[in-house]
Amino acid sequence: MNLKVVGAGLPRTGTSSLRKALEYLLDGPCCHMSALPGHPFDLGEGWQRAIAGKPTDWDQVLDGFVATLDWPASLFWRDLSERNPDALVLMSVRTNAQEWWESVDATIMEPARMALSPDWQGGRDFQDMLERFTGTTHWDDPSTMMAAYDRHNEEVRKTVPSERLLEWHASEGWEPICQALDLPVPDKPFPWVNQRSEWRSE
Repeated sequence: MNLKVVGAGLPRTGTSSLRKALEYLLDGPCCHMSALPGHPFDLGEGWQRAIAGKPTDWDQVLDGFVATLDWPASLFWRDLSERNPDALVLMSVRTNAQEWWESVDATIMEPARMALSPDWQGGRDFQDMLERFTGTTHWDDPSTMMAAYDRHNEEVRKTVPSERLLEWHASEGWEPICQALDLPVPDKPFPWVNQRSEWRSE
């Protein structure tokens, strides 16, 4: 494992767009939730061990990837940044926790809530991630989720040296990423994908 970027940003902070951008800049695959077979309910044994707090073979789990983004990897930003000391730590953010929650509630919380049904027959990895993130089984609560968002981001800011951390907002596009990676800015539009308007509401 030789990651060039360790993503510390949470879902719904532009991570799908970042995946497209980093794969172009770094010429290699990024480990994003959408890249994992069975996501979001069955992430495979390696990620299940990590989410459960068990010893994890990160070299095996992240074999072939040049960067990580989104869950489940951003739950383990500390471990991954320590194992890849030369990697940029990139934390994508929203303007505030309320804005983040509104996007999360309108998109990824729908499938998460499906798994709460008593007759649910699928995996529970999404639930386990939410429980790890919030520290409680009662994660379907705006205040709980927003507090966890703020807590996560503050922990990253306090821990990662400023010269190694890039805090990025989607509106900033290519420039800060390329500057942090010492790469030229591409002569093409930033790849905006997976916007809230693309999610179908039932």
